[in-house]
Amino acid sequence: MTTKIDITKDSVIGDAIKTVPGAEAVIRKYFGGGCFTCPGINMETIAFGATMHNMDPEKIVDEINSLSESNDGA
Repeated sequence: MTTKIDITKDSVIGDAIKTVPGAEAVIRKYFGGGCFTCPGINMETIAFGATMHNMDPEKIVDEINSLSESNDGA
């Protein structure tokens, strides 16, 4: 049995990547590849990253959570 993990705008980017398969591609899509060489990935939230990249954090969260939901059915 798997436990669904809800990602929120307050979730740490690195935690989202570790817990949701496919989240790395979403982060790369909206924030670029620089996140993956930055140590902030383990401290900064999706909301912070979205602010830095002038993006809507809810759009990113919704996309990551839709991945999580589709992975539950697999």
